[in-house]
Amino acid sequence: MSYNIDRVLYISYNKFKVGKKGMTKGQLEAKLSEAISKYEIEYIGRGPKQIRTHIIDDMLIVRVQGILSPSEQKLAENPQGIELFKQVRTLLFENGRGYLETLIREVIDVAIVSTHSDISTKTGEKIIIITVDKNLEDMLKQKNR
Repeated sequence: MSYNIDRVLYISYNKFKVGKKGMTKGQLEAKLSEAISKYEIEYIGRGPKQIRTHIIDDMLIVRVQGILSPSEQKLAENPQGIELFKQVRTLLFENGRGYLETLIREVIDVAIVSTHSDISTKTGEKIIIITVDKNLEDMLKQKNR
């Protein structure tokens, strides 16, 4: 489910749990995108231009685009700047991981096994992979029967 931040004036952040009757996979992916966008805005300080979340079995694959500030783009023009940028973004992600996981657990109500992230200084794209303790696709299928 694609979620374009530029078109949203107000993000309503409601708690949705996996298994709520009638919630589709796409709706859950959209809610997860909202939660991750909230993390980017509140913790990192700027929101993405576009965010897309995919549920695959027990994984969340998140593609976040348009998150580099102009100064970060400038910094990434040389090898030393890229190294510094990666160090800072890695440290920020590690320090904010607990908050991100809390936001995600509020949406899906499962235990998070691991969280991984990398960002491309070339494209300004960030990929986040989150594994959880349950197969979300199976949970959705069972509850929406």
